[in-house]
Amino acid sequence: MSVRNIATAVTAAALGTLLATLPATSASAAPVPTPAGWESQALGLPAAQRIAQGEGITVAVLDSGVMTDHPALRGKVTTGPDFYKDGLKPGDPRWGRHGTAMASDVLKVAPKADILSVRVLDDKHDRGLDEGPSGPSPVGQGIDYAVDHGADVISMSLGGEMWGASYDDTEVNALARAAQKGIPVVASAGNEGDSFNEASYPAGYPGVIAVAALQKGGTRAAFSTVRTYNTVAAPGVEIVSAKHTGGWAASSGTSPAAALTSGVVALMLSHNGKLTPAQVRAVLTRTATHPPGGRNALVGYGPISAAAAVRASAKPPADGTSPVKYRGKEFFAEPDGTPKTTHPPLETDLVTIGLGAAGAGLLMLAGAVLITRAGRRRAAAQG
Repeated sequence: MSVRNIATAVTAAALGTLLATLPATSASAAPVPTPAGWESQALGLPAAQRIAQGEGITVAVLDSGVMTDHPALRGKVTTGPDFYKDGLKPGDPRWGRHGTAMASDVLKVAPKADILSVRVLDDKHDRGLDEGPSGPSPVGQGIDYAVDHGADVISMSLGGEMWGASYDDTEVNALARAAQKGIPVVASAGNEGDSFNEASYPAGYPGVIAVAALQKGGTRAAFSTVRTYNTVAAPGVEIVSAKHTGGWAASSGTSPAAALTSGVVALMLSHNGKLTPAQVRAVLTRTATHPPGGRNALVGYGPISAAAAVRASAKPPADGTSPVKYRGKEFFAEPDGTPKTTHPPLETDLVTIGLGAAGAGLLMLAGAVLITRAGRRRAAAQG
């Protein structure tokens, strides 16, 4: 997710000091592994990495940019275009904070994979609250660029939240092209589970592997959005990740959960490069630890297992997906020109007045909830 929703928190001052002072490497040296935490055991990474480490796989990280000179990322990152086009450059506080962390989380799981960084947002604004530059969707453009430039997996730890969650035709079309090229797409489910629980895109689009966040112990993190589009879940609390200014810090959110899952997909593809997106999804869901009933809106099919997924990718289930001819009713009326993702404006004054009054009340309620939530988060950070 964007920087507001990553809920960054260093687990202890001593840990932060130690990690930040780890020695830097020369440009020709191998990357320094990002320190592993509880997520390594939860995912079964040691066993998975004995089988595959992401060799030959490129993961496109669509985010706020990636600092290529971080010790954990040296020699691993190719930088693509900046589709956000706000004039910011590396070194600005709003450039690369979130993206650098997410890229390091991918490589924590798949250390021999490569990263294609495509900038589609900044580190200050939430998509939805501030859509950024006008024009075509930066996310849609980023997906198309990744498809055309060798990405094997597309990782998007981002999404629209609160008042701005929205469906975008250009993004849907770009995702269709990714599916046609056989590229799995992973996205974070959203961090609104403890407030308004708004839907988040791109996680909500068909075909996207939407990842919920787990806390230690394997249960859902309180902030993780609860939606029927959730596919699987992965660790997302106090995940040590690279800082864009150097060193490491712990972060929480469905963002690291999605990045770690993208790394698992990279392991699967390096073990079996013929996997289709449908097979990737099937293997992840079948090898996950299912909740009662098989799946639910909290964690989808449950916590993923990197080791089990990589082993199962050698012999995946058959891909039964194929184009299907539409056999429904035929409608011969001419299109009326109304976009199918929006509604025509209301024309009733009384409804407008009622909505205005309701909106004022809703804003008061929202303010109270946000203040309460902020206080709760501050208390947790101080504790």
